[in-house]
Amino acid sequence: MNKDVLHSAIGLLSRREHSTKELTQKLSKKAYSSDDIKQVINFLLDEDYLSNIRFAESVIRNKVSRGYGWNAIRQELMLKGVNSDIYTSVLDELNVDWYTQAEQAYRKRFGETPIEDQKDKAKRLRFLQYRGFSMDECLTALNAN
Repeated sequence: MNKDVLHSAIGLLSRREHSTKELTQKLSKKAYSSDDIKQVINFLLDEDYLSNIRFAESVIRNKVSRGYGWNAIRQELMLKGVNSDIYTSVLDELNVDWYTQAEQAYRKRFGETPIEDQKDKAKRLRFLQYRGFSMDECLTALNAN
């Protein structure tokens, strides 16, 4: 096993959790051979230094605390190469109420100011949709205020 690749990988993992796909891409950018990268990734998985489950937990907790909805979180995890079985099981454990999340994100951004007209309502709806909330969650948050 190439020690340079291993040290680079551990250095990246010491800063934050990474998915397998993400770590592979970062190591590939450093011009390491794909065989060396595969060996190191397998070693890190075997030794539990690298875990897609921990990565998914980290991303979900971070995005929930920052006021994002499930659609945005799911999309990011898919882009990072996390299997859907992993992130759905992690989500079930966290037990997040997305309607409450949408209302909190709405209040944080718009406060208690009333909706002025249709243009303002559309703007607020787009904000919630951009944050990754479903249409039902968005409309519930809009109507609650």
